[in-house]
Amino acid sequence: MSAEKPLSESLEDYLETILGIVEEKQAAKAKDVSARLGVNASSVTGALHALRERGLINHAPYDIVTLTPKGRRMAEDITRRHETILNFLVKMLAVNPEIADEAACKMEHAMPPEVLDKLIQFVEFVETCPRGGSDWIERFEKYCKRRRSRAQCQQCITECLEQTRAAARQRNRGGS
Repeated sequence: MSAEKPLSESLEDYLETILGIVEEKQAAKAKDVSARLGVNASSVTGALHALRERGLINHAPYDIVTLTPKGRRMAEDITRRHETILNFLVKMLAVNPEIADEAACKMEHAMPPEVLDKLIQFVEFVETCPRGGSDWIERFEKYCKRRRSRAQCQQCITECLEQTRAAARQRNRGGS
């Protein structure tokens, strides 16, 4: 049996949109999808037909649209990819949220799962590592705004090392 053909970027966008509407309203209507994506009714009709044929949605003409379990899993995966990339761009790289959302939409379709997994791991590392965190991200934002030179970065490294050594000496004195 041959592997199922992957969804096109457009059909992934429809599935992601349907999930968003279903989570808000319990079910979607074709006009909701049309309004959210800014496309005409005939485009929605064709996409809904294609998604129904693949067993991803339940839909009859002029009726509500719901996701099948398979469609929900796929839509949640697409949404997770989008949100991970969006959060990385906004929180880690300080990209304007509107620009980041548009970029995330493009990137989510092109990024292989292995790359996305590494991106998720990196975001988790930065958020949990004591040497990462918001302080590190704030310094990155300042770096982007000021475009500091290597010499200035070296000065910062020296200051950080001195602070770390002073904190260690303080701990050692207190522990004696």
